[in-house]
Amino acid sequence: MKTFDFAAAVGDTSLAEQAARLRSKGLSALQREAGRVNRWVLDAPGTWRMDFTKQLIDQAAWAELKSLAESADWKGAVESQFAGEAINVTEQRAVLHMALRGEAEDAFQVGGQDVMPEVLETRDRMLAFVDAVRSGHYTTARDGKFRNVINIGIGGSDLGPVMVHEALAPIRMKAGSPLEVRFVSNVDPFHLDEALSGLDPAETLVVIVSKTFTTQETMANAQRALQWLENGLGKENAGQHMAAVSSNVAGASAMGIDPGRVFGFSDWVGGRFSLWGPVGLSVALGSGANVFRELLAGARDMDRHFKEASADANVPLHMALIELWNVNVLGFSSRVVLPYAQALKSWPAYLQQAEMESNGKSVGRDGKGVAWSTSPVVWGAAGTNGQHAFHQLLHQGTELHPMDFVGFRLPMGGDAGMHKMLLANAVAQAEAFCEGRKLEEVQDEMRAAGASEQHIERVAPHRAFDGGRPSTFMLAEKLSAHAIGALIAAHEHKIFLEGLLWGVYSFDQWGVELGKKLAKAMLSESQGQTAWTAGTEAMMALLEGDSAKS
Repeated sequence: MKTFDFAAAVGDTSLAEQAARLRSKGLSALQREAGRVNRWVLDAPGTWRMDFTKQLIDQAAWAELKSLAESADWKGAVESQFAGEAINVTEQRAVLHMALRGEAEDAFQVGGQDVMPEVLETRDRMLAFVDAVRSGHYTTARDGKFRNVINIGIGGSDLGPVMVHEALAPIRMKAGSPLEVRFVSNVDPFHLDEALSGLDPAETLVVIVSKTFTTQETMANAQRALQWLENGLGKENAGQHMAAVSSNVAGASAMGIDPGRVFGFSDWVGGRFSLWGPVGLSVALGSGANVFRELLAGARDMDRHFKEASADANVPLHMALIELWNVNVLGFSSRVVLPYAQALKSWPAYLQQAEMESNGKSVGRDGKGVAWSTSPVVWGAAGTNGQHAFHQLLHQGTELHPMDFVGFRLPMGGDAGMHKMLLANAVAQAEAFCEGRKLEEVQDEMRAAGASEQHIERVAPHRAFDGGRPSTFMLAEKLSAHAIGALIAAHEHKIFLEGLLWGVYSFDQWGVELGKKLAKAMLSESQGQTAWTAGTEAMMALLEGDSAKS
């Protein structure tokens, strides 16, 4: 891909001049410009309406940002990724998770080899197993039906599937599901204890998700789950109650899992982008094969939009360039994710991994330290809970934090009036963040209520709001698997573009690997040969119960 000098691009005085002009004008004034809604509200697959009107941006600033993206040859970079080139340079791999939601005619290739036949064969085999379990055709060791599924994974093998499974809950509540799915990730033994509580091994299927079948936390939980099955069913029957998502068929077989229940994926799929394939097995078990296929279709539609839409209509490009504008030009260090949908309560946590693990880098593609900010901190919570937790800081804190609102027009639950209240809160919050409340307005209101001038002088400043706090509002017609798939894929493409523009490699995670390596060293028999810091030595002694060493 083309070499791009980000420092020179964002250091150009034209961007700073645009920022100064827009700050002077103010976000509130921008809302009153003719044609703002027509220009800054974009339609996207999944019935998504992406409203960027409350971002501190206009057409002149957009032209500068678009020019920056063109200088980085964003279209050429997209072509390189979709062509299966090894854009994960530090690991010499392609980045082609889009193929997992593809169809035969997409003909994704890696190294000149069409990967779609293998992808489709694995998908069909996995979903046939899903149908067999849900229908009762694949039976328990006692010839009964499975009632429960325990998914054991961590990181990308957990956060994505958990988030999607929760997001699809309203669909399951309407359609019904023969299986209850629980997820385990933490090596804290209580997490598995909690998940297994109240379950009968005779009715439980355990799905182990580990590409290598060596992930420390996952395998520790897997061994405990295996022991639980063996205690309840006998050693000879435990394997019938297990399936694996792994490329290590031998490792899974050693645990008693039949190769026919092992579903693998290639190294051109990164963990945090893997839910579209076999990693989504428990999602499909919980919600059904047809719902899972609809999820894939929504993501695939967003893929096509990303590849084909012009810059001025391209939703992932707008998301990426506006975040770059907020981070590198306006100087905002975090983004708040506010899903006004309880089913999307894990959406902020999912994005934390997807974005911060991808672009939380300080070394550029040239191997040198970068001189600019990369990924912002991503945080948030489901509305309206967040309003009663941290919105005070968002409204009146000393720093500005751009926000993403996410909602659905049609109710997800059984009370249309409550849903209307939910959306009214979301729209009102976005309006308040944008417009604020002038001191004079507060003073007039207090006078009308009969407050004394002394009281007004003392209290009114505390009830005024500066406003000018940018947000994006993402609204879909209804919560559907198609809409969820499209939303996730849009953010995946945003991550890709941001990595391109910031000049970092988005698809490795060496920081994560270091912590795992040190943890293994501390647990190994040779730990005494490793020189630790004094504080770590003391902590290790304390954990071993040897206070004398500390």
